[in-house]
Amino acid sequence: MPYRPRVPSPDRRTVLRGSLAASAALTLPVAGAAAPAFARSGRPEAAWGVQVGDVTSSSALVWVRSDRPARMVVETSATESFRRTRTWHGPLLGPGTDFTGTTPLYGLPPGEQVHYRVTLAAPDDPRRTGKPVYGTFRTAPARRRDGVRFLWSGDIAGQGWGINPDIGGYRVYDEMRRLDPDFFLCSGDTIYADGVIEPSVTLPDGRVWRNVTTEEKAKVAETLAEYRGNFRYNLLDDNFRRFNAQVPAVIQWDDHEVRNNWYPGQILDDVRYTEKNVDVLAARSMQAFRDYFPVSTLHGAPGGDRVHRVVRHGPMLDLFVLDMRTFRNANSPGRQPEDTTGILGAGQLAWLKRELSKSRALWKVIAADMPLGLVVADGATNFEAVSQGDPGTPLGRELQIAELLRFIKHQRITGTLWLTADVHYTAAQHYAPERAAFKDFSPFWEFVTGPLAAGQFPSNALDGTFGPDQVFVQAPDRANVSPMETPALFGEVDIDGDSGELTVRLREQGGSVLFSKALQPGHVGQ
Repeated sequence: MPYRPRVPSPDRRTVLRGSLAASAALTLPVAGAAAPAFARSGRPEAAWGVQVGDVTSSSALVWVRSDRPARMVVETSATESFRRTRTWHGPLLGPGTDFTGTTPLYGLPPGEQVHYRVTLAAPDDPRRTGKPVYGTFRTAPARRRDGVRFLWSGDIAGQGWGINPDIGGYRVYDEMRRLDPDFFLCSGDTIYADGVIEPSVTLPDGRVWRNVTTEEKAKVAETLAEYRGNFRYNLLDDNFRRFNAQVPAVIQWDDHEVRNNWYPGQILDDVRYTEKNVDVLAARSMQAFRDYFPVSTLHGAPGGDRVHRVVRHGPMLDLFVLDMRTFRNANSPGRQPEDTTGILGAGQLAWLKRELSKSRALWKVIAADMPLGLVVADGATNFEAVSQGDPGTPLGRELQIAELLRFIKHQRITGTLWLTADVHYTAAQHYAPERAAFKDFSPFWEFVTGPLAAGQFPSNALDGTFGPDQVFVQAPDRANVSPMETPALFGEVDIDGDSGELTVRLREQGGSVLFSKALQPGHVGQ
């Protein structure tokens, strides 16, 4: 199916005005500079921009951060002129949430462009307000023929590669913004809390990579303030903030939001950490994650206070956002013949089965923060993802995935595919029972992409338990190749409104489509 770019509507000028105002208020600091300090007087400012998350056909969640205590007020309009508006009174922003807050929007028209502006008012005087910050988004369609198009990727500011002003910062976000997707799925590793950002790094060819640095990125994150500073770091980039103002997000987390390869109950032997209990670190990171992202289930939605959720994007698409980190068992050799906890936990697996069986969407995209059939090691003997390199019958965490795949087949659930990031290269894997040791499942595809702003790595081995065939892969031949040496990677999913055909494109920064696959609705394992 040929690519049909959406032509951005003229009302994007509103977004650019608001984003440029934010950029003027918050310029990139020189290396070593700290984030802006809070002022005690004057008008509150929203220099960190705005975000919208978990958009459906009738709802959305708006995020902002103030530079001091303030009341959040959101206005929405059908036009960029804001001639007719609807006002939403949000929370009081204070130090308990690092001066961040969200406001839910309900009763929005389906399939329409919504313009919004966020104004911050002084708590003691609602007339003393800061300059509004503007954004826009499309609600999910109510009609099947409207189609859906979104992007996905992950892995931001990893392996010491942060915001480099010499190359224009995170320029891939500007390229993704210009594609004008309906939303962006961030598949985890939204930050690298365990990754120090040095002022400069010398590349193998002698060039020097220069980073924007902050106090919180000078060491591994342990305190709540340090985790918040990690999430705040990416917002220093102009491209990132402009992207947030135009493209709504669906955010999930993985390991680097806390620490590399962490699991519940882990006690660290890493000398960089004074706090050795990972559960303590994870709780602090989750608070900061909640503060800095508009995730509906963390901000009052039914069944809340969790990352896993379903985001329903009209009749064409249900997006099942997994949490393969919070409920997993300990990383191990993965050879146990019984494993009810696995990588999802028993409760999340039951939830996923239930929601998949209820879904009436044409396509059911499973957003996984880790791959299924790639062997991801954790040290010399343990494994970090699902597979452990034994191509035989399911063992360890593979047992839980086998149970899920069997359920999907026996319940005749069609239109499923898996999207992930994590491994820092891009690939397309097709899984089929005729190639597998475990055969009681229907064929399916898994697509991998990323990183957006981190080191790229060689490809991982495949595990034959579920019969993967790597149809496409692009990966470097050495570890931690910098973003200055190789383009950033992301993916695109385009569901055609007329035919229902779903096309996946694996893309790299610069406009190239590396691989494309079209899938037909109602079929399995094409």
